[in-house]
Amino acid sequence: MTSPSLKTLVALGFGSLLTASLLTGCGGGGATLESRSSMTTTTIGKELVDLDEAYKRGLMSESEYNKARKRILERGEN
Repeated sequence: MTSPSLKTLVALGFGSLLTASLLTGCGGGGATLESRSSMTTTTIGKELVDLDEAYKRGLMSESEYNKARKRILERGEN
């Protein structure tokens, strides 16, 4: 059985966020339009913990884990 790559996991996460954003923005047919937006923010520490958990569960290879970890840490330096 092949485990999903990090790209697949990230795509699923963004797809879920996009769906939630679209559903909360439906205004219906009324005269008043209310706009709602949803944004999720995570800390670098939380991203690293989630990444580590995914690696330990066998959802990504060591190479994928190391590349993703490096990207997260580099993003935190900026």
